[in-house]
Amino acid sequence: MYFKRAIDIKLREWADSSTRKPILLRGSRQVGKSTVVDNLGKSFESFVKINFERQPEYNTVFSSNLDVRRIVSQLAAISGKPIEEGTTLLFFDEIQMCPEAIMSLRFFKEELPGLHVIAAGSLLEFALEELPTFGVGRIHSMFMYPMTFDEFLNANGEDLLIKARNEASSETPLPEPLHEKLVSLFRTYILVGGMPEVVASWVANHDYLHCQELQDDILVSYEDDFSKYKKKVDPNLLRATLSSVAFQTGKKFTYSEVGGGYRTNDIKKALDMLMLAGLCMPVTRTDANGVPLGSQADETYRKFLIFDSGIMLRILKMTLGNITELTTEILTENTANLVNRGQLAELIAGLELLRYQSPNIRSDLYYWTRLAKNAQAEIDYIIPFERKILPIEVKAGTKGGMKSLWIFMREKHIENAIRCSLENFGLFDYTDEEDHNAIRKVSICPLYAISMLSGIAKDFIEN
Repeated sequence: MYFKRAIDIKLREWADSSTRKPILLRGSRQVGKSTVVDNLGKSFESFVKINFERQPEYNTVFSSNLDVRRIVSQLAAISGKPIEEGTTLLFFDEIQMCPEAIMSLRFFKEELPGLHVIAAGSLLEFALEELPTFGVGRIHSMFMYPMTFDEFLNANGEDLLIKARNEASSETPLPEPLHEKLVSLFRTYILVGGMPEVVASWVANHDYLHCQELQDDILVSYEDDFSKYKKKVDPNLLRATLSSVAFQTGKKFTYSEVGGGYRTNDIKKALDMLMLAGLCMPVTRTDANGVPLGSQADETYRKFLIFDSGIMLRILKMTLGNITELTTEILTENTANLVNRGQLAELIAGLELLRYQSPNIRSDLYYWTRLAKNAQAEIDYIIPFERKILPIEVKAGTKGGMKSLWIFMREKHIENAIRCSLENFGLFDYTDEEDHNAIRKVSICPLYAISMLSGIAKDFIEN
């Protein structure tokens, strides 16, 4: 059964465009890249899929030269299927196994502009690093991640629940039964995560233990890849670094906590490898004085997020021992303790913020922390919104814990902020007595509604 993905709409728009370029679909292993292209292929008269890992004989077609008309003619002859402009989708899967095929993509736009061409692969970023060029300006990249919470809800047949949620606002919060149902499903999403194979298992069986077995298999496949990384990094160091990233979620990454006596420079290389593989997402400190946030970023202050909550929990099992207690707490704990448990809420919020961005760009995440001694303050995420900056705090409840936000808003002269929590939709004011009784306004965006954040912010700020 195919589960709808948000990127389906973008792929359809690309297919219908008269000015399209070949697509390079990028993302970590097993996030569903091949599946979405296979689904798109059903809408074409002819769908030709070349898998360079399973069919290495196709590599020879690209070895002599990169004349795409000759290449297409020979691919059609070998596959026994017509490859024609306007009616065929040509899909190069596991293209990292054939660097010449990557190089050829740049010529399809010029020589066969009417042919629909998509390429995808595992560890593709490593292959791209080793190529002198792969057609900047003539190839369009799309970035893909594990399933969002909205995609998880769709897979579970909760379209009507999504519709009801999307009609809620700070003025008209959800009825309590619907709010509680979304919180319950969000708890499940934390454990299941967004890897398509695991989500499919949950939809079919509702068996957490089987989901965990699949997550363990995925982890093993990733660790098997460590030996394939082109740059020489000790696979044991990669494992240790990945575990340390999971353990340090929510705080500035400290190299010494990796352990094993590894040198800082070696750990930095391991982190670079894990980021290239899409297993770790950096959250970089910014001064947050304005946009673009990247111009004020300091990469020496970074947090890292494991790319999927379900996978992170399985990594933590490797580090912390039996995970059963944590699993029980996620499913049964009161929301205040749940949100603060292991910084899971901050992880999920960051991943959701990243995944709802346009797949046409590689998005970045930023946070802010005060560097002055004896004046600790930190904002979980800073995002640009309509040429301004918008602080996002991930918190449990309405009482306490907001001091950092008030400090930030006072220093940066900001009137509006967002709090992501497991509360219902809402809005509240804060009178800042230290700033001439200035009024700060905070809108509550439930963690299960981060896909609505842009709309919430727009209504909130404009009204």
